[in-house]
Amino acid sequence: MTQRPFLPWPHPMLKVPAAEVAVITDEVRAIWRDMVETMDAMPGYGLAAVQIGVPLRLAVVDCSDTRGQAVLMANPELLHVSGQMREHDEASPNLPGVSAVISRPRAVTVRFLNAEGQMEERDFVGLWATSAQHQIDHLAGKMYFDRLSPLKRKMLLAKADKLRRRG
Repeated sequence: MTQRPFLPWPHPMLKVPAAEVAVITDEVRAIWRDMVETMDAMPGYGLAAVQIGVPLRLAVVDCSDTRGQAVLMANPELLHVSGQMREHDEASPNLPGVSAVISRPRAVTVRFLNAEGQMEERDFVGLWATSAQHQIDHLAGKMYFDRLSPLKRKMLLAKADKLRRRG
């Protein structure tokens, strides 16, 4: 297993949809292992493959207290979202030093290929749902701040740029 570096925003790969995964292979499983190690080292609650320069629709999510409960997903898609919303302060290692409160559905049902190559549907609630949606956004070429108003987005990116220049 290897920790992988994060692509810095505004890398082009972070702005385009990732490619579908046709079949779960040992190579895909190795990427997932690296993703889990990289996520745990942040520490974070999830990671999309595009964040580390792999242009495939792969994501991992682990919001457990003890870790080691990562859900490995290929081609995740939202099937159902709750009408009840939940706010959470979101950030990304691709744009360090800034965050924003984002409102997302409190519960979701996600369909994905699991590590055995089987189609699975899983319900996520609370932080798990937020993280799953955050990763699915990454795989669609969207960052959490794309959900902000234009003014708030501009302010957040200006702050990130100022932090980056400070070094």
